[in-house]
Amino acid sequence: MKRFAELYEALDSTTSTLAKVDALARYFREAPPADAAWALWVLTGRRLKRLLNVRQLVDWTRELTGIPDWMLSECYAVVGDLAETISVLLDTSQAAGPSDVPLSVWMAERIVPLRSLDGAAQRERVLQLWSGLSRQELFLVNKLLTGELRVGVSETLVIRALAQVAGLPAPVVAQRLMGEWTPSAELFAGVLGPGQAADDISRPYPFFLASPLEGDPAELGDRAEWLAEWKWDGIRGQLIRRAGRTFLWSRGEELIGERFPELLEAAARLPDGVVLDGEVMAYGEAEPLPFARLQRRIGRKTLTPRILEEAPAAFIAYDLLEQGGADARELPLSERRSRLEALLLGLHPRLFVSESLGEPTWEALAARRAESRARQVEGVMLKRLSSPYRSGRRRGDWWKWKIDPFQIDAVLLYAHPGNGRRANLFTDYTFALWHQGELVPVAKAYSGLSDREIADLDRWIRAHTRERFGPVRAVEPSQVFELHFEGIRASTRHKSGIAVRFPRIARWRTDKPAAEADTLDALRRLALGAEPETEGGAPPR
Repeated sequence: MKRFAELYEALDSTTSTLAKVDALARYFREAPPADAAWALWVLTGRRLKRLLNVRQLVDWTRELTGIPDWMLSECYAVVGDLAETISVLLDTSQAAGPSDVPLSVWMAERIVPLRSLDGAAQRERVLQLWSGLSRQELFLVNKLLTGELRVGVSETLVIRALAQVAGLPAPVVAQRLMGEWTPSAELFAGVLGPGQAADDISRPYPFFLASPLEGDPAELGDRAEWLAEWKWDGIRGQLIRRAGRTFLWSRGEELIGERFPELLEAAARLPDGVVLDGEVMAYGEAEPLPFARLQRRIGRKTLTPRILEEAPAAFIAYDLLEQGGADARELPLSERRSRLEALLLGLHPRLFVSESLGEPTWEALAARRAESRARQVEGVMLKRLSSPYRSGRRRGDWWKWKIDPFQIDAVLLYAHPGNGRRANLFTDYTFALWHQGELVPVAKAYSGLSDREIADLDRWIRAHTRERFGPVRAVEPSQVFELHFEGIRASTRHKSGIAVRFPRIARWRTDKPAAEADTLDALRRLALGAEPETEGGAPPR
């Protein structure tokens, strides 16, 4: 655990990409393979399902320290992170002794088995785990116990470091890490081993991700060199047919076939050795349905006939990654596309190729793009016809030319501390709009501000706090922010009656008083396609 704690500290204390890759590579070279496998599992975003609830950890901390609940709450409010709060309090109440238990032993023999214990046995085991750990180790153990460990490093950097250690191309390493796998010394050896590791027949390929197009598409060159298609609003996935079996993976590397049995049935008509990249969509007889329909099926263990009828699914394919068991990714897109169209022609009504937009000029394509919202799509994808299928977000060949986002001016109402390096800063915010003289919360956002703006806003929040609710601060409603988001829908789960998709902060409107922020009615009109009102929504004077 000490070695992993040192790695976490190294990653958390720098913003340098090179320094992070160097720290990762050094760890993977020096750590025992079983430890490295578990570290790799955590660093690539895998998470244990929550083994314990927060209340248990709080109660056991109070028991060990003798601190009353109100004081622990105050400490939590100052620190902003429960795992860090516990590590600080326990570090002052007991001396940390030597600890050199391997990370693999911690995970496989001490933490994972907690799932099968009752409450009393869990308490006894956790108190034993806490005993003798340093503050940093306590912090990491508690993050692992709650499944909330976040490390300031992307999967791309982890793969880059592994490729450097193994002397392999990064795409080879990336593919070996796709899908579901169990951390072990053998697994880690296979990831770094020479040649091609034996593939699980269900294993998908690393996804190729598009970059946002922010300039004029004409700067990309000749329109004829680019494939244009709609940017579908669904679940990115790979549909795999190998050895007589079918697998459907989401981009989040989750098997989702059981949620979409009609797609597995359709894919059973594919020949063996085929992998398709595309989008799982809620799709009616001849057009896409709102993403909210698809959400009705996500997370459901039982698919009733009513749900299947209300949210029928289709797989819209836009790339062919494997055919006849051979990797097709290095072929130019023009050839992959031609093969894909021939493969799916008339195969199944729920399995078809994404429409190619044939407008011959960028101007004509821009006019077609303006139809996006009416068509329930997010804009247009642009893909170079000569390009191979790459992995990760590689700029130059794939671009997403999204429609302009919705935007509103909202008032900051609540602030919550961040995580990791930002655990002592207020970085997560709740915003509200005016409705009948009151501010009603409508969105939470945490991205979009610069480090300087976050620091300035953090100071303002501390100086203008009205109330505290644990780590959350209710602030004076005077700061206005322009928010951007991709979609709006009715929601009974939200007090406002409306939910927005992918909200983010566009700018801090220091030029605008809170009285001139938008209203809930303006947001509702946006949902109906009308222009928002221009007057402010201040309460009556």
